[in-house]
Amino acid sequence: MGWIKVCENSSLKDGDIIGYDYNDNKNRLLIAKIKDKLFATDGICTHQYADLSNGFLNEEEKTITCPLHMSAFNLDNGIALNPPAEEPLKTFKVISKEDGVYVLIEES
Repeated sequence: MGWIKVCENSSLKDGDIIGYDYNDNKNRLLIAKIKDKLFATDGICTHQYADLSNGFLNEEEKTITCPLHMSAFNLDNGIALNPPAEEPLKTFKVISKEDGVYVLIEES
């Protein structure tokens, strides 16, 4: 699939999280920006179907917490930090260019 544009730079400010559907809306990404660093992970909790873009961002700990059962995930590596989630989120390479924010989706 390669690099896909997920948003304009201006639409993602520090402390923001957004969801982005790709692959004909079969998959969802979570994109977060903390202190000018970008993060991209799976956008759906690994425990039970919940959209993480409706979750809670902790900028100090660089985590996203699921809004359904409160499992937290490390944004750097996707590791689940507390139950009920046990499986990590997949993480993706993400870059900012002049014309937008891009995430690398590799074929599996």
